[in-house]
Amino acid sequence: MAYELYYWDGIQGRGEFVRLTLEESQTDYIDVARQTGRGMGTGAMLELMRSKDEPQIPFAPPFLRDGDMIISHVANILFYLGAKHGLLPESERLRHVANGLQLTITDLVAEVHDTHHPISTSLYYEDQKDAAKARAGAFVRDRIPRFLGYFEQVLQQNPRGPRHAVGDAISYVDLSLFQVIEGLRYAFPKAMGSVVGDYPALMALHGEVAKRPNIKAYLNSKRRLPFSEDGIFRQYPELDLVP
Repeated sequence: MAYELYYWDGIQGRGEFVRLTLEESQTDYIDVARQTGRGMGTGAMLELMRSKDEPQIPFAPPFLRDGDMIISHVANILFYLGAKHGLLPESERLRHVANGLQLTITDLVAEVHDTHHPISTSLYYEDQKDAAKARAGAFVRDRIPRFLGYFEQVLQQNPRGPRHAVGDAISYVDLSLFQVIEGLRYAFPKAMGSVVGDYPALMALHGEVAKRPNIKAYLNSKRRLPFSEDGIFRQYPELDLVP
């Protein structure tokens, strides 16, 4: 039975971290909001979220349905999928390390979002441009080096070698780091271009993930939507400052 992935139609967003894991593991899934027909589409997702009968009602997408289970939050979904589809180490200790790394990626993604919506998600970007410029400047100057420097150190200090974030094989954390680099390069091309040499292990990981057959096929397919100014990673030239 195929998984059902629920996320907003038309954007990559946080749902893309889940899609990459599903695509790498060649797991059947239905992207519900992108489908038409009975029980499909954005309306079906919203109906489930507002259900008075569902005991596992999710707060927000993405969430995943597997039979009678609903799993919400990206890191939680990936922990569930990774354990089932060979994208987590066997070691219980390393599985918790992987979960901690993914939760740190969650923090990074939230800070990326706040560069263009620093005051409120209910306001348009145009209503908070001055605050966004200040927030983006601090993010580019302080937070990109903090986060990427941390993940570079994680790779360099992995006892099994710098090709993976945890253990000696591909995990969902590696796939998520690929997406982070892709997104940052889209949103902050000048800023990322000026620091790319500071993170050789991260950039090598990004390149290796892009060449994996299942990921490469997905990136070249229509299922992989382009980045846009409706998602988390948004390209506003006025926010792309060289640190």
